[in-house]
Amino acid sequence: MNRAFRPFIIDVEASGFGPLSYPIEIGVAMDPGRRYSTLIKPDDEWTHWDNKAEEVHRITRDMLNRYGRPVKEVAERLNDLLENRFVYSDAWVVDQPWITRLFAAARLPQLFTVSAIETVLSEAQMGIWHETKNEFMMENHLERHRASTDAFIIQETYLRTRVIADGQTQAPLDDL
Repeated sequence: MNRAFRPFIIDVEASGFGPLSYPIEIGVAMDPGRRYSTLIKPDDEWTHWDNKAEEVHRITRDMLNRYGRPVKEVAERLNDLLENRFVYSDAWVVDQPWITRLFAAARLPQLFTVSAIETVLSEAQMGIWHETKNEFMMENHLERHRASTDAFIIQETYLRTRVIADGQTQAPLDDL
């Protein structure tokens, strides 16, 4: 694996946990210090709402209607940021269908590819993933279930596990 490789990470929060749910927030961690996050105003046809999901994400319908960006605007922005890139998710099986739903509602092609983060992890990284992620979250007082924070946590966990798996005690400063 290229030592300079820093995967772009995407994370999606949704209106629920089932097949009728839709994306309500998207976050992307890119280059160091560069992130994108937005709430998404529900498309008129998106009506499913799960109060349990609201409790987990702390995002209300009112917040989406007030501060959410239209689906077409979000899809265009994602294409601008991620065109021709591979972007990784730690929950690909649910994130990709929500991203597909966003682009379908926007009536735009998705110009980037989303893959599971596991496709770029070594066995050694997989073996220390959860412990490393939990340590990073505790050290930085981070909580999950907001898209931008989750994407950042996943990206930093990848970088830390790579350093540990490579047998180094510390990553080069420009690498983290």
